[in-house]
Amino acid sequence: MEEQDFLAATIGKNITRLRKLSGMTQLELAEKLNYSDKSISKWEQGNGIPDVRILVQLAELFNVSVDDLVREHKEKPVVPKREKKIRRLIVTLLSVGVVWLVAVACFVLIGVAWNVQGEWRKGAWLAFVYAVPASAIVVTVFSSIWHWKWTRVIAISVLIWTFLACIYLTLWACEVSEGMWLIFLVGVPLQILALIYFVWRRKVRLKEES
Repeated sequence: MEEQDFLAATIGKNITRLRKLSGMTQLELAEKLNYSDKSISKWEQGNGIPDVRILVQLAELFNVSVDDLVREHKEKPVVPKREKKIRRLIVTLLSVGVVWLVAVACFVLIGVAWNVQGEWRKGAWLAFVYAVPASAIVVTVFSSIWHWKWTRVIAISVLIWTFLACIYLTLWACEVSEGMWLIFLVGVPLQILALIYFVWRRKVRLKEES
């Protein structure tokens, strides 16, 4: 009897943990299982054990094995989905902030070096221009890691056009800008290829999920 109570308590804790990680309420989980929220509450409190069919259904829903549901896990702090998104956003913004900090440092150092020589060249501000595509690269990396689909699409589009703008402005600063506006034409096929890739990836992912 004690073993059965221990198993019920273990399963209850695992259901609670996985439900919270998935950002679901007891009512939402109950609706997915076609059960009442009272049944979910009873299982989570360790007052009953779901039958094998429900355990399999729960395992599929939470993308775990049945063994993960019935064995004891070391307690880990459960981070709600909303809090996890906020943390990821803060990490991304801090990383972008580092890029701009480096840009400011480069601007100041270049300015100091040139002022020592008694002149100030207009090319120093390019540090801020290059910070834009660098920021887009950072956002692209994090959005790929955390599966922010539309953020990744926007970041790559920004990267394409701002990188071309960097090349153009660099040449302009070097007074070699005549006819260089044509470089932006390169962005058109790059943008089209990027969109085609994302549409293809979306179709592949939907096919795999189905």
